Amino acid sequence: MGSVSFDVYPGEFVSIVGPSGCGKTTLLKIIAGLLPESEGDIIFDNEMFDPSREVGFVFQKALLLNWRKVLDNVLLPIEILKLDKKKYVQKAIDLLELVGLKGFENSYPNELSGGMQQRVSLARALIHDPKLILMDEPFGALDAITREKMNLELQRIWADSKKTILFITHEINEAVFLSDRVVVLSARPSRMVGAMDIEFERPRTLEVRTSPKFGEHAAEVYKMLEIT
Repeated sequence: MGSVSFDVYPGEFVSIVGPSGCGKTTLLKIIAGLLPESEGDIIFDNEMFDPSREVGFVFQKALLLNWRKVLDNVLLPIEILKLDKKKYVQKAIDLLELVGLKGFENSYPNELSGGMQQRVSLARALIHDPKLILMDEPFGALDAITREKMNLELQRIWADSKKTILFITHEINEAVFLSDRVVVLSARPSRMVGAMDIEFERPRTLEVRTSPKFGEHAAEVYKMLEIT
């Protein structure tokens, strides 16, 4: 990966787009502490940080444990961090309500749709109250209709939780719809080629995608990606 440097501000929703293989997922894994950085630094609140405490990760697949009920899947980070599980049960229930899964606490993952499983994954990422949520193409495997519904749901959950989100997607329209800012990376060796502020009012409806301004934003991202 080449030169990549950008800021993400508290409470901001930032999307990263770029060609396949340019290192978007690698970048998220470095931020999450899952891979070591070869050079450079990640600064959080003007200091180095412990990603196990400050970061929640939503992967491309939900990666739920099929033998554990939904509530127990959400509570998994609490067990890993060796926190008092009893103190977090009500919070897990509240988070499941936040993501639209009230009443599914005792269901198993194989009883849920793909979109519902990703909602469980998002609740799991929020359970230990991290300041930063990393999302690696979380809706890539969903059909188009479910994906649009999840975009609307994610916008609502983000507004309610007031978390900072760093979101990877290959879908330009998804990035423009969800984000406060879109960061664009080049093909390998990857470098940052630009960033663009998205200034549509919130909450956004799907109708905003039909506006001329939305088309202009999307066209600018395509231009930065050198796609015509």
